[in-house]
Amino acid sequence: MTTNALQESRTPGTAPGDLGWALGTLAGCYQSRTEAALAGTPGGLRGFQVLSAVVRLDLPNQQALGAHLGIDRTVLTYLIDALAEAGEVMRVPDPADRRARKVVATSAGLERLESSERSVAAEEEALLSTMDPAEAREFRSLLHRLASRAHQPGRSVSDGPDAP
Repeated sequence: MTTNALQESRTPGTAPGDLGWALGTLAGCYQSRTEAALAGTPGGLRGFQVLSAVVRLDLPNQQALGAHLGIDRTVLTYLIDALAEAGEVMRVPDPADRRARKVVATSAGLERLESSERSVAAEEEALLSTMDPAEAREFRSLLHRLASRAHQPGRSVSDGPDAP
């Protein structure tokens, strides 16, 4: 098949590698927009994600927090240190395991999260503004489903819904 025939036979976005290009481009755009919106937040986007997970999820300790966010424990320690220095989180003994530390938000952290979420929501809305609201909701839902599946240890995105 000639180059012209290849170009004419494919639908935009369907060639192998197009998904990677699209995800990489979107992720880069998302990161630069949200980093700007989160200026002044300790740890920037990653700090926001840590704070959000601390408030929204009941993770038992720092190890679980790092695993959920896919953040190396050394990097996570620096992010938590920055948030703690800013008075937005604190480490407390995990009631279930006194050797482990649980990260909890302070009132200042809750205020930061509320403000940051408004900023991030505005950037996300702007980023998805080329879609109608139903498409944007569906896109978020499908992307979340893929990411959640890919994030589960020992599972693959391609595993079926009934896979162990």
